[in-house]
Amino acid sequence: MLKEFKDFIAKGNVMDMAVGIIIGAAFTAIVKSMVADLINPFISLFIGGIDFANLFVLLGDGEFATLAEAQEAGVATFAYGSFIMAVINFLIIAFVVFMLVKAVNKAKEAAKEPAEPEAAPEPKGPSQEELLAEIRDLLKAS
Repeated sequence: MLKEFKDFIAKGNVMDMAVGIIIGAAFTAIVKSMVADLINPFISLFIGGIDFANLFVLLGDGEFATLAEAQEAGVATFAYGSFIMAVINFLIIAFVVFMLVKAVNKAKEAAKEPAEPEAAPEPKGPSQEELLAEIRDLLKAS
């Protein structure tokens, strides 16, 4: 069983997947920061200073200025702003992954050896009947 596990781990696909997950986690942190620190301020500027992270509806009693205060007090909240942020993060990550896959596919296509160009079809010569007719005409002329 230990040998099977070693064989499984040593396979290239498993290692590629592990590297992809690690890079993906690091990339997600970068995108979250980009959305929270760069994109949201511009969106807030255009929609009147609204901070998506603090958009919520209280499902319990009380008055709270921020989502963090409400959650700290243990009041049930419907945090739709957090959901909006998750959707924005997803769309950005999906777009960047799409662009990466597109670039990798383009690089793979460029790296492929160009296929041998198809040989131009040989020019067709005269048919057998045409040759025989030509020979007959030459024999008549002589």
